[in-house]
Amino acid sequence: MSKSTYYFEISKKDVVADRNMDLMHEIKEIFTSNKRRYGVRRIHRELLNRGYEVNHKRVQRLMHEANLMGKRPKEKYHSYKGEVGKIADNLVNRDFNTTAPLQKWTTDVSQFNFTWGKCYISPILDMNTNEIISYDLSMSPNLEQIHRMLEKAFNKFSDLNGLIFHSDQGWQYQHDYYRTELQKHGITQSMSRKGNCYDNCIMETFFGRLKNEMYYGYEKEYSSFEEFSKAIEEYIDYYNNKRIQAKTKWMPPVQYRIASMCSS
Repeated sequence: MSKSTYYFEISKKDVVADRNMDLMHEIKEIFTSNKRRYGVRRIHRELLNRGYEVNHKRVQRLMHEANLMGKRPKEKYHSYKGEVGKIADNLVNRDFNTTAPLQKWTTDVSQFNFTWGKCYISPILDMNTNEIISYDLSMSPNLEQIHRMLEKAFNKFSDLNGLIFHSDQGWQYQHDYYRTELQKHGITQSMSRKGNCYDNCIMETFFGRLKNEMYYGYEKEYSSFEEFSKAIEEYIDYYNNKRIQAKTKWMPPVQYRIASMCSS
């Protein structure tokens, strides 16, 4: 090897190392600021959003070398208690496609277990934007929880005529109060088939993401309902306003909704 070639290769390695060091610093900053929740795909997209021209395989290699791994999926609260009210038709029928926000919503209840007791979250998710429209966290999965959740949603969006609202066949959604409230706002009710989680997989996906990113492995950090409630509030705000998603063209859900409604 000639002397010039040797020194060229040495200098080239230094440039690559410096470039990787700068990129690694940015990767760690994104990973840490999102509380170790982002995997390769979201880290890569955020780098592109920040103006970096980088291949996802390079991001994957650097994250692997630094042992940076996003959180992945585990129990489910079952609200089905037989036919205690009226069962609605499955209008969605696994067709989660929409052309704009406020066309299809979905809801469900999920359970969290702690040494100090159990608590339950009941959110509403827009199938177009993946935005959490409203939610309620309670120590008991009762009708009051559903009332508070609906009230927040209806205060946020007053014109919901024509919306399809999907759920499973849980007792809450068969209840006369729930069905009447939807009718009053011009909302059409839809229900999954009995015991078929795939009919409401969008909400199942959200629950899995929520629990992986701020519950599994963190249970001991929440010493009371009040502490966990605050953490849920912070996470929902982060999820709606900061967490980028492929479905929303790598924008946070609220930003995507605003952009969609402005362009329509």
